[in-house]
Amino acid sequence: MTEDTPDSLIPYDEIVQEALRAVVGRVLGEIVAGGSELPGNHHFYITFKTAAQGVSIPDHLRERFPDEMTIVLQNKFWGLEVREDGFTVGLSFNQIPAELEIPFAAITAFVDPAVDFGLQFQASATELEPEEHDNAENDGEAEDQPATEGEDAGDGSNVVTIDFGRKK
Repeated sequence: MTEDTPDSLIPYDEIVQEALRAVVGRVLGEIVAGGSELPGNHHFYITFKTAAQGVSIPDHLRERFPDEMTIVLQNKFWGLEVREDGFTVGLSFNQIPAELEIPFAAITAFVDPAVDFGLQFQASATELEPEEHDNAENDGEAEDQPATEGEDAGDGSNVVTIDFGRKK
């Protein structure tokens, strides 16, 4: 490809990412169909964005892993359920049982070291929930004062649009 190649109007990157995430779903579905026991030496490292939309994990884990977390499905897991959009699994953390709900869209990596297989994904900004924050001190109601010369009259004429598009 050259610099003269136009940007695609078809979201190929997103389509490929979605298809590869379906591989994770199919693999986990095969485990459920086989009685939730991993065959042979297979085990999985699954990394996901803890702040992604639809992720449900206990608060103590979210505090410990505010951005990203890796879980291991090997010997001690239970209640593995696979849906079209994600999965639920029970795991213990420091001998405290926890149920995790993870959408496939939140996964950033899937590795099966037994067969040297791995997939890397990119989490898009739309898949992440905005972080909660305190209100800014300057977010209070504006005082009812007329605009003076040089100030914004409140007609929206001071709105600036910024496009944070991806670099290719």
